[in-house]
Amino acid sequence: MPHVFEYALLRAVPRQERGEFLNVGVLVYCAPLNFLGARVHVDERRLRALDPFLDVELLKANLDHLGISCDGDPVAGPVSKTTPGQRFRWLIAPRSTIIQTSPAHTGLTDDPEAELDRLLRALVLPPEH
Repeated sequence: MPHVFEYALLRAVPRQERGEFLNVGVLVYCAPLNFLGARVHVDERRLRALDPFLDVELLKANLDHLGISCDGDPVAGPVSKTTPGQRFRWLIAPRSTIIQTSPAHTGLTDDPEAELDRLLRALVLPPEH
């Protein structure tokens, strides 16, 4: 039986004043299955087209921290003590940083882990030629 899930895209916004971004990941939250996960893909070549001086290693470190936050790892700090739903809401809250999220979207799935992979392929990875 399919379950309702929510997802949001993670976007790298190297220069907020230009309003340009590149999708670099996806978050999936499925309350009925108590699932929260993230997948990321940083395409350095495409990001350098937006900002040749972008600190890609810092971006990757911040994305890694978001993944740790999803997992509820104590290294993530106080957010790790919250529920997966609370962590999802915290992760998708609007912010003015290099990593921003899209609005949350919904869908139905039997397998949120597979949904993460599907959304990464469809919305984050470069299109195949």
